[in-house]
Amino acid sequence: MSVSSQLSRIKETINEACEECGRDAENITIIGVTKYVSIDRAKETLAAGVTNLGENRKEEFLEKYEAIGKEAIWHFIGSLQSRKVRDVINEVDYIHSLDRKSLAKEINKRADRIVPCFVQVNISGEESKHGLAPDEVEKFIESMANYENIKVVGLMTMAPHEDQEEALRAVFRKLRALRDIIRDKQEPHAPCEWLSMGMSNDYRLAIEEGATHIRVGSSLVG
Repeated sequence: MSVSSQLSRIKETINEACEECGRDAENITIIGVTKYVSIDRAKETLAAGVTNLGENRKEEFLEKYEAIGKEAIWHFIGSLQSRKVRDVINEVDYIHSLDRKSLAKEINKRADRIVPCFVQVNISGEESKHGLAPDEVEKFIESMANYENIKVVGLMTMAPHEDQEEALRAVFRKLRALRDIIRDKQEPHAPCEWLSMGMSNDYRLAIEEGATHIRVGSSLVG
């Protein structure tokens, strides 16, 4: 199925979710997750009108960046090893996986500009997931004031792969509550206005619970 037709379905769902919770669909950013798909499919995604593309591996990102470049707004959404920062940091537009000081130090050292970052939070507590524990987030973000090339624009989480709606909503609500606490401090280095949460299987729930950025792969590009 074409990306355009898939995108139409996703936008319908976004509109329905926003009507349900009294939000404006214009405030939802769709990140097309193009990992595992070809450069041609990524270009098709761009042509369909999705300008924000997400990658989670250095090698795949650099291949697509070489072919597409600044036509896209690039989001690095996977765990980023400190030793690979130098290879991607001045090409990506957003990092969604800031979760440790060693990574912050490397970003700060290698970036030639201020990098907008989402701090990754492991709300569900699953051992298989990366991210800070919720009770570590405030102190960690306070410490980011020491890194002049990092701006904390939001929080990111990955919900469990399960069908229990209330369990998923609970994860999203907890991230939103944490975001509200940090945003309300009005720290210049951490405006923390955004919530990167919701993927192909749960983005509607995430929007209803406050997501501003949704990361859709299989439901958009296959």
